[in-house]
Amino acid sequence: MTRLPDEAFTALDVVEAVLGRPALGAILSGSAVDGGLRPLSDVDLIVVVEDAPDEAARGRLAVALMGVSGRYGGGPARPLDVTLVRRADVVPWRYPPKRAFAYGEWLRAAYEAGTGPAPGPHPDVAIALAQARAIGVALRGPAARHMLDPVPEADLRRALLDAVPALLGDLRGDERNVLLTLARMWRTAATGAFVPKDAAAAWAAARLPSELGSSLVLAGRAYVGECADDWRGRDAVVAALAERLRWEVERVCRGS
Repeated sequence: MTRLPDEAFTALDVVEAVLGRPALGAILSGSAVDGGLRPLSDVDLIVVVEDAPDEAARGRLAVALMGVSGRYGGGPARPLDVTLVRRADVVPWRYPPKRAFAYGEWLRAAYEAGTGPAPGPHPDVAIALAQARAIGVALRGPAARHMLDPVPEADLRRALLDAVPALLGDLRGDERNVLLTLARMWRTAATGAFVPKDAAAAWAAARLPSELGSSLVLAGRAYVGECADDWRGRDAVVAALAERLRWEVERVCRGS
């Protein structure tokens, strides 16, 4: 197995220190356990807890994680993507699942301004838990498939649909990540598999018209550090590609 990233263990230590007790479980997911971390990969960690942190604890968690998470392009530490779920909120399974806390580098500015996301139902949690059961590696507690209930295929597809609008809202200024995430969502909806973003981009590009596929290939190559991508002045093609990927995700998820 690929060496597990130090950042995952650091993040788990931080969470447990702030909460003052061991987690019920911690599952490393994403590229770290599926094909290897890419140059721009986050370290994805799901932490399962018995009691959800209150507002004061969430604030302390955000500050502590900001202190150890790497900034995008800022090395040497990798950026963190940490999700906390209360086990009773996801076992037994129901949709939409609740998120107790989330930290990612895209949320840093919001936390610094005191406006981090509140806990509550979130479709991305369903996608993250399904991925964790499929490919995750336990850092604390039992394997994900023993700790978490399965996410029914219908609920996974529902979550993919529900997650699209917020994702598209981030398109301007985050073109590469949004396009690659849409490609990965399409791949997951169509095949049930969870794959790295560059693999999803190659799969999707082969199924798109060449003028759209070439832009998706560019995003995938930039993601693995093979080239630079500059989306300035390419608003029309970015919008067209995002719209086509959205349509494909919705087509597959709705069975049309």
